Amino acid sequence: MASELEPEVQAIDRSLLECSAEEIAGKWLQATDLTREVYQHLAHFVPKIYCRGPNPFPQKEDMLAQHVLLGPMEWYLCGEDPAFGFAKLEQANKPSHLCGRVFKVGEPTYSCRDCAVDPTCVLCMECFLGSVHRDHRYRMTTSGGGGFCDCGDTEAWKEGPYCQKHELNTSEIEEEEDPLVHLSEDMIARTYNIFAIMFRYAVEILTWEKENELPGDLEMVEKSDTYYCMLFNDEVHTYEQVIYTLQKAVNCTQKEAIGFATTVDRDGRRSVRYGDFQYCEQAKSVIVRNTSRQTKPLKVQVMHSSIVAHQNFGLKLLSWLGSIIGYSDGLRRILCQVGLQEGPDGENSSLVDRLMLSDSKLWKGARSVYHQLFMSSLLMDLKYKKLFAIRFANNYERLQNDYVTDDHDREFSITDLSVQIFTVPSLARMLITEENLMTIIIKTFMDHLKHRDAQGRFQFERYTALQAFKFRRVQSLILDLKYVLISKPTEWSDELRRKFLEGFDAFLELLKCMQGMDPITRQVGQHIEMEPEWEAAFTLQMKLTHVISMMQDWCALDEKVLIEAYKKCLAVLMHCHSGFTDGEQPITLSICGHSVETIRYCVSQEKVSIHLPVSRLLAGLHVLLSKSEVAYKFPELLPLSELSPPMLIEHPLRCLVLCAQVHAGMWRRNGFSLVNQIYYYHNVKCRREMFDKDIVMLQTGVSMMDPNHFLMIMLSRFELYQIFSTPDYGKRFSSEITHKDIVQQNNTLIEEMLYLIIMLVGERFSPGVGQVNATDEIKREIIHQLSIRPMAHSELVKSLPEDENKETGMESVIEAVASFKKPGLTGRGMYELKSECAKEFNLYFYHFSRAEQSKAEEAQRKLKRQNREDTALPPPVLPPFCPLFASLVNILQSDVMLCIMGTILQWAVEHNGYAWSESMLQRVLHLIGMALQEEKQHLENVMEEHVVTFTFTQKISKPGEAPNNSPSILAMLETLQNAPYLEVHKDMIRWILKTFNAIKKIRESSSTSPVAETEGTIMEESSRDKDKAERKRKAEIARLRREKIMAQMSEMQRHFIDENKELFQQTLELDASTSAVFDNSPVVSDMTLTALGPAQTWVPEQRQFVTCILCQEEQEVKVESRAMVLAAFVQRSTVLSKNRSKFIHDPDKYDPLFMHPDLSCGTHTGSCGHVMHAHCWQRYFDSVQAKEQRRQQRLRLHTSYDVENGEFLCPLCECLSNTVIPLLLPPRNIFNSRLNFSDQPNLTQWIRTISLQIKALQVLRKEESTPTTASSKKSETMGELQLPEGFRPDFHPKNPYSESIKEMLTTFGTATYKVGLKVHPNEEDPRVPIMCWSSCAYTIQSIERILSDEDKPLFGPLPCRLDDCLRSLTRFAAAHWTVASLSVVQGHFCKLFASLVPNKNHEDLPCILDIDVFHLLVGLVLAFPALQCQDFSGISLGTGDLHIFHLVTVAHIVQILLTSCTEEDGMDQENSTGEEELAVLALYKTLRQYTGSALKEINSGWHLWRSVKAGIMPFLKCSALFFHYLNGVPSPSELEATGTSHFEHLCHYLSLPNNLICLFQENSEMVNSLIESWCHNSEVKRYLEGQRDAISYPREPNKLIDLPEDYSSLINQASNFSCPKSGGDKSRAPTLCLVCGTLLCSQSYCCQTELEGEDVGACTAHTYSCGSGVGIFLRVRECQVLFLAGKTKGCFYAPPYLDDYGETDQGLRRGNPLHLCKERFKKIQKLWQQHSITEEIGHAQEANQTFVGIDWQHL
Repeated sequence: MASELEPEVQAIDRSLLECSAEEIAGKWLQATDLTREVYQHLAHFVPKIYCRGPNPFPQKEDMLAQHVLLGPMEWYLCGEDPAFGFAKLEQANKPSHLCGRVFKVGEPTYSCRDCAVDPTCVLCMECFLGSVHRDHRYRMTTSGGGGFCDCGDTEAWKEGPYCQKHELNTSEIEEEEDPLVHLSEDMIARTYNIFAIMFRYAVEILTWEKENELPGDLEMVEKSDTYYCMLFNDEVHTYEQVIYTLQKAVNCTQKEAIGFATTVDRDGRRSVRYGDFQYCEQAKSVIVRNTSRQTKPLKVQVMHSSIVAHQNFGLKLLSWLGSIIGYSDGLRRILCQVGLQEGPDGENSSLVDRLMLSDSKLWKGARSVYHQLFMSSLLMDLKYKKLFAIRFANNYERLQNDYVTDDHDREFSITDLSVQIFTVPSLARMLITEENLMTIIIKTFMDHLKHRDAQGRFQFERYTALQAFKFRRVQSLILDLKYVLISKPTEWSDELRRKFLEGFDAFLELLKCMQGMDPITRQVGQHIEMEPEWEAAFTLQMKLTHVISMMQDWCALDEKVLIEAYKKCLAVLMHCHSGFTDGEQPITLSICGHSVETIRYCVSQEKVSIHLPVSRLLAGLHVLLSKSEVAYKFPELLPLSELSPPMLIEHPLRCLVLCAQVHAGMWRRNGFSLVNQIYYYHNVKCRREMFDKDIVMLQTGVSMMDPNHFLMIMLSRFELYQIFSTPDYGKRFSSEITHKDIVQQNNTLIEEMLYLIIMLVGERFSPGVGQVNATDEIKREIIHQLSIRPMAHSELVKSLPEDENKETGMESVIEAVASFKKPGLTGRGMYELKSECAKEFNLYFYHFSRAEQSKAEEAQRKLKRQNREDTALPPPVLPPFCPLFASLVNILQSDVMLCIMGTILQWAVEHNGYAWSESMLQRVLHLIGMALQEEKQHLENVMEEHVVTFTFTQKISKPGEAPNNSPSILAMLETLQNAPYLEVHKDMIRWILKTFNAIKKIRESSSTSPVAETEGTIMEESSRDKDKAERKRKAEIARLRREKIMAQMSEMQRHFIDENKELFQQTLELDASTSAVFDNSPVVSDMTLTALGPAQTWVPEQRQFVTCILCQEEQEVKVESRAMVLAAFVQRSTVLSKNRSKFIHDPDKYDPLFMHPDLSCGTHTGSCGHVMHAHCWQRYFDSVQAKEQRRQQRLRLHTSYDVENGEFLCPLCECLSNTVIPLLLPPRNIFNSRLNFSDQPNLTQWIRTISLQIKALQVLRKEESTPTTASSKKSETMGELQLPEGFRPDFHPKNPYSESIKEMLTTFGTATYKVGLKVHPNEEDPRVPIMCWSSCAYTIQSIERILSDEDKPLFGPLPCRLDDCLRSLTRFAAAHWTVASLSVVQGHFCKLFASLVPNKNHEDLPCILDIDVFHLLVGLVLAFPALQCQDFSGISLGTGDLHIFHLVTVAHIVQILLTSCTEEDGMDQENSTGEEELAVLALYKTLRQYTGSALKEINSGWHLWRSVKAGIMPFLKCSALFFHYLNGVPSPSELEATGTSHFEHLCHYLSLPNNLICLFQENSEMVNSLIESWCHNSEVKRYLEGQRDAISYPREPNKLIDLPEDYSSLINQASNFSCPKSGGDKSRAPTLCLVCGTLLCSQSYCCQTELEGEDVGACTAHTYSCGSGVGIFLRVRECQVLFLAGKTKGCFYAPPYLDDYGETDQGLRRGNPLHLCKERFKKIQKLWQQHSITEEIGHAQEANQTFVGIDWQHL
């Protein structure tokens, strides 16, 4: 097929390439019917360029389209070469003062909280950084894509509308000139022609609905039979469904299907098959059949290829138009004219209308192209923005209806443009007055909610998924209403008033349908069967909350509007209540000689609803009448006299009674839906327009009626009327041994009712109810939140209600009431309440939940006890009421209230006869306190000649009337003061009596008539005070005595510790699990300590006892006893790597004998330090395995460890482990039991001896491998081979270890080999010992690196677990050769040795530059015993160690001199006369001689010596650690101190001369020949000639990448990052690797790769290449750190970015500016350097089970 196509394609190309744009344009200029000419051109060429085969070639298509199709248009438009024409236009054009940058998905946007008119006004990063707002309080978010930058829009900003860049362009804005003046007449005409034709063509072809034929004037003559099967996107089907279906339908691979699905999701459509009609139709039927089971099927069309071609060009044209109008405002204006011009068909026929109205029929790609065009044209031209807004408003209802049934999300719908139009204040006003927009939006909304009940209320029963989906769509209308109302008008025109009130009427209609919706009836007897649907109603309420508040704000701005709105609202409420009394018979209630008419109604029997928006709106407006003082200015205009208070309070009261009854447990059988409704009713999101307004409504009612009447109605509604109206009812009630539940219920109801009265009188902090302003209200909220406990900024914000601008107003007042405490390394910053605010604490604050109230009470009492005050929590002093509500306080001194208080106090006095509760009494005491505070305030603020009408004190001192002569309230309080069963409330009663006396005094001083009855109480008071003072004095004495005794005790304790210091030293060293090896105790301090060689300090053998954590048995560590093991974790690591790109291609053949100095990948061993018996561990691990198998059968969740890979959790600390290390005694002492002769060979002699032994071994090995026929031959060679003296190659030493220890040596060795090389375990493999040595060396190197980075001393106090781990690991590595094959270990030794001392049997060894010397040292030292055990000539093991160490050190110095000595200018120290300097210079000259002067000349010996010292330091430190743990020689005290460089001390400890160059001089002949052989290696030559690199020393420490200080620069970087695989598409989850700085496209299909046979996401794949399986990432959009280890392990970790309040913001939800916290970043870096990432993940997954269920491998 392809071969036939190719020549044809080329032929087409030729005919297309011969077109000349200039000629075609010339032809068009002469044409009489331009439209026809252009259409013919398009009809001919478009199908030749686009859609020529199954796969699109966008680059080629664009190139040809530009040449053949767009080129002529540009020529025609300019009338000359477009390259010049457009440049001229651009010059003549004045740059715009609007920015208009359209945001990409994920780009950072900034909104200023101080200056933005509303939160939708945002700036792009560039404008923000150049604006005044960067120093204000701003919010940073990431864009969902599609909005644009508002810089330069004066209506969007209260101040600072321009950034520096756009400010320059504002100079000539004053005169709004017509942009067309810059264009010539005929240019305007030409532009008009071409724009009109092209725009029409694009709209026509994009809205074309036939699949098989083109519009008449575009039809081709010969039509081919080529079709596309086109798959469209919808928001219903998942990626998986689409991929699966495509694989079936068009039998493609999964990779291709993923590609198709990704494109469909991105562009909205993709052809999945190309061919003739039948072929495509068949694919279509399979897709439809496969996807129509659960949901509606995927949309598929079979379209003729020419239609697709024209549509593709249509899109190209729209983008082209968008780019052309960028050259000049004049062109933009012309395009707007063309688009909005009415077509021939009248209404809605303009091109813009046609596109908008067919929006929901277009696919995603087409929509976004034309939306972009609208944004860059219509919305950028202020004149046409207005005209477009009118068109948009006219079509609003149709657009919204389309959107509700559309299967795309709102961001792809034209309705999303409402935010660009409605939030512009001037446009919004204009649309309200001219287009009646408010009414349109509300009416459209109402039309969608069709389900109503008989009373016309909304009904949301049987709320199916489809309805829920539709309902979510409909809610966007509320958002539009919010946009329209968000900026409040400053001046009102009559027209605006009229239209707003019309909208208000519509809004009331909406609320009327909500008044009383979802009514509920109490279930008695059995539990409700079906939980009723309640969420929809509450969702509606929540969405409308801000709109209701904004409606009130609008009303408040104009007195006329407020009065009208109030009347309208009242009328609607009356209408809702018109059916209020029928069917409910009237009854009369009377208490204390007051009686009132009301109706019989029981909340617990009738229907009741929580939704009363009309009542609540009226309450809000009533408060505004008071706040704006309209109520006092125009009382005649208000219908206040018509109000019927009982009617106003009825429904809110029922609602509050319902809450009380739910708390009393009377509605338990109504299930959770009711509990949830009550929860939301009080919740911070809804309470402002629900609970708070109900309280206000009751306050309104009470302030207009007799408080006695109100209280009686209230008692009746609470169903408590009986109890309080009949004397002694309580006694009868409790004596008729009634049901305990009923008593409990009544008590709770009484408590709730008293609480309600407290709220009605005490909640006066809303402006309009009390004489306060808005900040007082917020202050009070914050004080009460902080009186529970200190809180973080984000918690506080959550607990405060937000306004429509997402502001709580907290920042302005927080400083006044709280102080801020900064966070440490973890945790967050906290606000603490200032102590002077505690007096404003009100225990019965109405926004406390039950739990919060008890916590707050406890916290406040505790505080008072700490400050040595009494624990009473008296009611705070309150601000006065506004005049409209002033009569409210009388409820406190009304007869019924006094009767209720008296009754309850009476019950408390005779506490046995009645059912009462302490909290009931506490509330009564609080109410009495409130009344006293109120009276005191009245007295203190009284004017001259005024009589205070509030006489509570007199009323409570009067005893009751005859016949029953109950004692006065005051008398009962005095009785209760000494009641033993009321300990808690004593302080409060005392406070009440004190305040009572204070008020009496004020009254006496103001009035002349003395009051006699106070004398007694005052006397009593003073004696009581004396009594109290006495008690306080005694308590103080007792406290002082206690403190004295404690001080004596601690002094004695200290004495004891001083005397028994040694004991305590030892106990400190003993760790919980491993009794420490007493390394440091038995040392003679004044001798020099030497760690190796014949002069090694001899340390007496220490016995070591340890306890098994599993069986708790103690055991001594011995050679022959059962093995004890440490839990350990072995992992591959690249933490020290200098080259992460190295990759082992075939691990089975790879030879790890030599470690390259770039340490590209090492094996690290860590341990938690907990000891077990080997057999106990084996049993434990078997049980873990068995459990895992059972778990797999039960399909439970994953565990945090992978048993198949040998992982388990340490039984004690749950630390992740995957093997165990055996505990051993120092192995060298066991092997080295031979005599030490005094005449040990020097280096030269030793090297010769070893070389001879190696030679002998190699000859023997050859012998064994070549089978010989005659035995005689063998003996001959034996004769020829002169065995060195005392060497017995046939001797095999006996293994000293017990079976159990040998088994553990093998176990750990195999584990290290398996993990380190990623191969299958094989005990026999010759590479096992190499991996053990390598892991030992790498672990020591990484610990040395950490100590150096933190400037800690080498042998400072290491954490116990590290110390144990290093000791066990080193000893294990030294003992492992005993379980390996002797010849294998000898072979390794020979090869390692040959890398330093050349040997003709080993030719292909790495050159000296490519060997890490510390790994080499460890390998040589640990393999040497395998050779030395056969040597009986008397050379000791120590001598071997020493010579190996010296030899390796020599090699390292040569490495350093070759690679790291580059002379720095200006550092010339001429006096290089010290012996070190001279020696080093001589050595360097020798090197230059051997390398043929390729080394550059350096004359400063001082400089060379400095380089050598610096370069060799890490090696010396590692060696010191190694020999310390190997030979158990304690470290010299100098190395335990911080500070100095320790070079000399290290040399002593390691038996090196201080002048390292002596090593060269002592054995100069031998050493020089070695150096010569090293330097003659070809790799060294290549390096010196600059053809290759080498590692220089000391190696730079590895760190995590540097992160920017400000988080937004990271977001910006990530928003510019596009997915590397799916052509320029923005990545959804850009993720930054913190180790190497690569940005990855995480969590998406496009970047999945295959790793070891399964698909993994980009991050997991990256961990294998960058961190050998472990990775640390920052997810930029979520602002969280991600730790990954392997495919199954991962966790999220707190990011190192904090806001100003010391909190992280994971998910960027709050949007506060974030800055890098260096300490937290260091902490993450430390975790990485210590190889603790995997352990951290293990702990996180154990602690948080949700982490276990995540598919980490797809990230």
